[in-house]
Amino acid sequence: MKKIVVAVGGSSGAIYAKVLLDRLLQLSDQLAAVGVVMSDNARFNWQFELNNEDYKNYPFDFYDKNDFMAPFASGSARYESMIVAPCSMGLLGRIATGISNDLTTRAADVILKERRRLILMIRDTPYNLIHINNMKTVTEAGGIICPASPSFYSRPETFEELAATVVDRALDLTGLRLKSFRWGEADESK
Repeated sequence: MKKIVVAVGGSSGAIYAKVLLDRLLQLSDQLAAVGVVMSDNARFNWQFELNNEDYKNYPFDFYDKNDFMAPFASGSARYESMIVAPCSMGLLGRIATGISNDLTTRAADVILKERRRLILMIRDTPYNLIHINNMKTVTEAGGIICPASPSFYSRPETFEELAATVVDRALDLTGLRLKSFRWGEADESK
């Protein structure tokens, strides 16, 4: 049973957060806890891009962005993985420089210091040299950059299926077992 932190950053790409939460719901038999923190812009973008507030309906533990009493604000709570979906370049920069000014950046700092899995689904394009250097810094600290760059070889037919091509890769990185498109194998995801 795994404990996972999900941080929803404020960049465009709410579909990635939705598909991630949907997938985690499907994998709940493998999960001891899912802690979720959303920025104000994440809530705004969810409402704007998905035209709903369905994030309020998930049965996970939601924490305020400034709740430093959340369990995953400490390494002793033993959350194994953290996925930031989507991750803006500003959030990447704060994580790369160790600025723990909210629960998301504190949790990322904890995950890195404990040598656990930090997976950043960055969602911006193009990159400048500052972005690239911040990705390098996070990678050298043990984090994983998992760009929100969907693949097409599974022939996705909906926005959700397209987003799942990235979300499933991020979930693979946490060690969760899931049915997904695998290159060279029969498609078990549908």
